[in-house]
Amino acid sequence: MGAASRGLDSRPGERVASVAPMRLSVLNPWRDLAGLPRESWLIALATLVNRAGTMVMPFLVLFLTRDRGLAPSRAGLAIAVYGVVALVWAPVVGRAGDRFGQLRVVKASLFSTAAVLLAMPLAHSYGAILGGLVLLALVSEPVRTATMALVSHLAPPERRRQAFALNRLSVNLGMSIGPTVGGFLAESSFRSLFWVDAATSLLAGIVLVAVPFRAPRHFHDPTAPPSASALSDRKLRYALLALLPVLLVFFQHVSTMPLFLVNTLGFRTSVFGALFAVNTLVIVFTEVRLNTLTGHWPFPRSLATGALLSTLGFAALAVARPLPLVVVTVLLWTLGEMVLFPAAAAYFSDISPPSRRGEYLGYYTMAFGLAFTAGPWLGTVVLEHWGGVALWTLCLPVGSLSVWALSRVSGREEPALRTTAS
Repeated sequence: MGAASRGLDSRPGERVASVAPMRLSVLNPWRDLAGLPRESWLIALATLVNRAGTMVMPFLVLFLTRDRGLAPSRAGLAIAVYGVVALVWAPVVGRAGDRFGQLRVVKASLFSTAAVLLAMPLAHSYGAILGGLVLLALVSEPVRTATMALVSHLAPPERRRQAFALNRLSVNLGMSIGPTVGGFLAESSFRSLFWVDAATSLLAGIVLVAVPFRAPRHFHDPTAPPSASALSDRKLRYALLALLPVLLVFFQHVSTMPLFLVNTLGFRTSVFGALFAVNTLVIVFTEVRLNTLTGHWPFPRSLATGALLSTLGFAALAVARPLPLVVVTVLLWTLGEMVLFPAAAAYFSDISPPSRRGEYLGYYTMAFGLAFTAGPWLGTVVLEHWGGVALWTLCLPVGSLSVWALSRVSGREEPALRTTAS
């Protein structure tokens, strides 16, 4: 008669024993991560430790202007130099990870980042500061692409969305700690930010060295002739171009959104900070479950849905005025990013040959860097010249380009490749 009748026929003690785990499962928003490999959790732990110490970059402009006495324009230029280096470097280090092993790249990045962070406070001249930031970008940025490639290699294809959701969970938890603690430390000493950031990078590296870690195999064949750039793949080029418009819209949350909410609508800065807390809490407690529920969706559906929700969230600011409606807009684009970004990372992993996965994900990371560089600037230009209503209304056709284009992405069958131990 089915499961229901079997439950009624069981003994009372058995029903209580089965109901209790069920209730615990419902209360646990991360229960869908249980089947991921142990190494995926170690990567998540190292990422959490590393991101919990992310203090230098959020306060870098204040350090350069207040502690080093730079003009805001020179400080902005120095940060832009860091961004350009990180942008160009991402696919290069992705390919290096494919060749030498992504785990080696992660470890090397964490330990060398700690060393550079400890040395950075010794830089006083503008030239030394620029050199230090270039070096910091070269050693710290590889960890992002290599970690994504590791996450992809460690999880089976059907669990990749959950694996990337776990990675985003660790990032968001860490970022909820680092800048908050950094704000208190900066009040007494900007140099302490570098020390703590270096310590957490070092600790994250120690986690991966001290705990036994079964590195995934990689597919580099040293006897194979040099291959063309991953950009020769039409599917990769299409996916990057399709994703870029919605990323330009998404990164308005770090530039024009605070300006609009505080300067135009008159909300307090603390309200804007609370909206970010809403974003983080929703991600932490619902993203894993959401990606399990949508994990069977084909990529075109997931990517287009995520892009649509993100676009609508920002476009709705054209009419949202009371705080409750603004909160709804934040919930909309948060829901969009929770669907879009894990699916996008899984898609770029899916279309890449295993031997080129780091390079493909490097270009994926590069798209984020390009959008982070161009999106806020373009948004502030529109906001300054035409106002907030025009900006948020313009987000609708821009983001819709991604919705249309992402609904037409296609996968690829991967050929069998020679494997070697990592």
